[in-house]
Amino acid sequence: MQVSNRIFKIEASQSLVMAARAKAMKAAGVDVVSMSLGEPDMDTPEHVRRAAQEAVDNHWSHYGPVAGIPALREAVAGYQNSITGNAIPWIADDVLVSAGAKMAIYNAIQAVVNPGDEVVIPTPSWVSYSEMVKLAEGVVVPVQTDFENRYCLTPAQLRAALTPKTRMVILCSPNNPTGSVYSGEELDALVNVLRDFPEVYILSDEIYNELAYGVVPPSFSHFSDLAERLIIINGVSKAYAMTGYRLGWLMSKNKAFVNACIRLQGQQITCATMIAQKAAEAALTGTKECVEEMRQIFAKRRELICSLAQKIPGLKFHEPQGAFYLFPDVSAWGTGDEVAERLLEEAHVAVVPGSAFGCPNCIRLSYAISEEEIRTAMDRIANLLNNWEK
Repeated sequence: MQVSNRIFKIEASQSLVMAARAKAMKAAGVDVVSMSLGEPDMDTPEHVRRAAQEAVDNHWSHYGPVAGIPALREAVAGYQNSITGNAIPWIADDVLVSAGAKMAIYNAIQAVVNPGDEVVIPTPSWVSYSEMVKLAEGVVVPVQTDFENRYCLTPAQLRAALTPKTRMVILCSPNNPTGSVYSGEELDALVNVLRDFPEVYILSDEIYNELAYGVVPPSFSHFSDLAERLIIINGVSKAYAMTGYRLGWLMSKNKAFVNACIRLQGQQITCATMIAQKAAEAALTGTKECVEEMRQIFAKRRELICSLAQKIPGLKFHEPQGAFYLFPDVSAWGTGDEVAERLLEEAHVAVVPGSAFGCPNCIRLSYAISEEEIRTAMDRIANLLNNWEK
C-alpha cells in the first residue's frame, strides 16, 4: 500500500513519543515520572463538567454551524475583549471554533500559505508549527533566539528574517517550551518592524495567556492597525484543564481569511463537537476563580522546580514567566537528546529533548504534575547529572 510523500516530510511529535514511551514503561512495571506532556493534571472545573453533562441530556448531539455555535463565538469575542480591551473590538463573526487550538493553527496555515511561501518561526518553538508549514508546502524560516535574551525574538532578528516571500510570522507568548513572556516594550519593537511588511500575517498563539506569573502577557490585540492581518489563537485546554475536550479557536478581522478557514473546516470535521462547545461556553461565561486557583498551583510548582534545579551545578535556565515548562540548557553533559534518553532509561524520568523545539542543547520539563512527582523527578535528575559518566 502506498503512503503519500507528504507524510514523510514531517516529524513525529516528540512530546507524544516520549509520553508514549513513558506509558509503555509504566505498563511494564517501571516507576516512571513523566514530565513530557503539556497537560494540566487537575480536573476540569465542576461547572464545566456539569455543562457538558447537561449538553448530553439536552440533546446537543447533532451537527452545528461549521464556525461554531453563536453563543460560544459571542463568548470567545467577549473573552478576548475583556482581557485586551477594545483596541480591536472583537465580535462573534471574527471567530472560528475548531477541534482544539492545534486545528485552529493548522487551518490558519493552510488558508494562508502557498507552496514556496516563507513562514518565520522563532526557535525554540512548539513542535507542530514547522510540521504544519511543511504540510502546506511552505518554507520554514527558523530564527534561533538566544539564552541571554530569554529566547525572545529581537527586532533585528525579525527584520533580517523577513523577505518578499514571507507570508506569516508565528509568535507564542507565554512561550512553549521556554516559559518566556514578551514584555510590552519587546512587543512594541517587533510591531514596529512588522509595520514595514504589510503583506505578512501575524499568528499569535496565546493558549497560555491565563498562566503567567508576576507579569501580564501583552497581546497583539492592542495594535489596531494590525487588525486585518492578525490571527489570534486560543482555547480552553490549558487554562481550564480541558485538553481532552479538543476545543480551541482562531480570531481575525480579515473576513476573507475567516471565510477561507470556515470553507476548509467544512471539509475537515464539519464542526467541533457540540458537547465540547457547550462546555467551553460555560467555561468562558462562568467564574474564573477556578482558573486563578490552577494558576496559583502552577506558580507554587514553578517555585519548587526552580529551587530544586538551582541546586544542580551546571544547569542553566531562566525562571519561566508563564506556561508550565522549565527549559534548561544541559550542554554541560551533552546534547539534549543524550540527556533525555539517559534520563528515561536510567533515571526513569521522561522529558522532551530540546531538539524537538529547535534547541538541541536543552530539555523541556513539564511541571504540570504534582509536587511529589516534581520532587521525585528532580531528585532523580540531580542524581544522574551529578554522577554523570560518559
